[in-house]
Amino acid sequence: MGNALVIGASGGIGAALADRLSEDHEVVGLSRSANGLDVTDEASVARAFRTLPGIDLAFVATGILAPEGHAPEKSLDAIDAETMLRIFAVDALGPALVLKHLAPKLTDRARVGVLTARVGSIGDNRMGGWYSYRAAKAAANQIVHGAAIEIGRKRKGSVVVALHPGTVETPFTEGYKARKVSAGEAAENLVRVLTGLAPADSGGFFDYAGTRIEW
Repeated sequence: MGNALVIGASGGIGAALADRLSEDHEVVGLSRSANGLDVTDEASVARAFRTLPGIDLAFVATGILAPEGHAPEKSLDAIDAETMLRIFAVDALGPALVLKHLAPKLTDRARVGVLTARVGSIGDNRMGGWYSYRAAKAAANQIVHGAAIEIGRKRKGSVVVALHPGTVETPFTEGYKARKVSAGEAAENLVRVLTGLAPADSGGFFDYAGTRIEW
């Protein structure tokens, strides 16, 4: 039984991932509400990771669509600097700090999945809008890609990827009309995809079905 880590374990997808992984792993779940983890504060991340065991499987399931009281921008006129910076802090800086402090804890064949979003794909953007969220997720994808290269130099059997979980039934997606899956189904899909990837796939961007997404 290996060790698994879930960052954002109190959220809908994160909690479902922790439950699923507990079937065959010793799970460490970290979140703001349960452990005071603030992924935008490096001291908080370093403190939370200090006593972690060697990690075989990890998911980073943190993120915000927009700060409370705000919504994704529908036009350039709606861009607000403070709001955009907050989204970048959580959705891009957060995963970067997590990967920085997680890398030394990874075992040689570790699997790491960072949840981003299909709307972070520049090539797949045909509707515009959602400037802050799209850009922050695109930045997160670049961070994951770079981290995969660096981590892979020392841990040649590792896999570090960006994952799109689909539209999941959580408070995050309340009000959206897209087809949704339960958090449990999303967790099962994500675990299956991540554990099924090979080192040659590291640094890629995949959806819940294991299909590669264009950058």
